[in-house]
Amino acid sequence: MKKSFMILPMVLILCFMVGCQDKEAMAELEAMKAQAEVEEQNKAIVYEVFTAIDAGDFDKLEELIADDFALSAPSVPELLRKDMLFQHIKTHYVAFPDWIHVIEDVIADGDKVAVKLAQNGTHKAEYEGIPPTGVKATLPAMHLVKIVDGKVMEWFGVEDYLGFYMQLGMELKPKEEEK
Repeated sequence: MKKSFMILPMVLILCFMVGCQDKEAMAELEAMKAQAEVEEQNKAIVYEVFTAIDAGDFDKLEELIADDFALSAPSVPELLRKDMLFQHIKTHYVAFPDWIHVIEDVIADGDKVAVKLAQNGTHKAEYEGIPPTGVKATLPAMHLVKIVDGKVMEWFGVEDYLGFYMQLGMELKPKEEEK
């Protein structure tokens, strides 16, 4: 009889411990599911942004990009704000009217989305002082985008402009020494 009085509390403690672990595991699983859902939504937003850019749908871009948006890149000397981004897109599509973004890989981690893509288009009008060449050029890129409250807040891009300009007929030469 005394043995059963000792076993019963141990069984209850064991059940309580297992029950608590299951609740903790379930809470952790639910948190992971919620995080995965947010990451999928963020990836979808990035896809929507590139689709809107390619379609020239600035109304959609207005919905997807935060008012205090900022883009930075090694090739851009200052932060590019939303209005400047829109102007850059419009100017670029004049020179490359068939420009399209081909997304090759997307990875999300929390509020950040990394995108590997190739950008392709035919050079049909002057671009940054380069007369039209008719060349179908490719500009590979890696972008890191931060999504806040369902909108693009920050954007960092690295693009192969050297290779791009070489496709357009530019040459890289060493600087000549000053005399």
